[in-house]
Amino acid sequence: MEFNGQYLTYEEYKELGGTLDLTPFNLLEFEARKKIDIRTQNRLVGQEIPEEVKLCEYAMINSINNYSSTTSEVANKGNVASESTDGYSVSYLTSAQISEVIKSKNAELEDIMRNYLLGVIVNDEHIMYAGV
Repeated sequence: MEFNGQYLTYEEYKELGGTLDLTPFNLLEFEARKKIDIRTQNRLVGQEIPEEVKLCEYAMINSINNYSSTTSEVANKGNVASESTDGYSVSYLTSAQISEVIKSKNAELEDIMRNYLLGVIVNDEHIMYAGV
């Protein structure tokens, strides 16, 4: 599968210190790019990509990858939150706890985008401008 229109290429990612292999990088880059496109209302599509956007995407890829690794570990444990060996009890993560983790991750990605992209101008327009 070919990934076109990447904001951050694999070579740039590696130069910044990225450690993922090509396929996981491509999948996470696509996910991060789509989140940026939603937040910027596609203002970057087909444009020359500023350095701030590349750095933003790098930070987002690392964040999404860390989140994916953590959720995979939890899923492999069957959503077990804790275990006790004395009387043997197991407590599981509730849907509210899982929902809170998802909200927290989305807030983290939004913070990354705000930190890197506020004030970035492409074609004489702030890419994060949402109207008003």
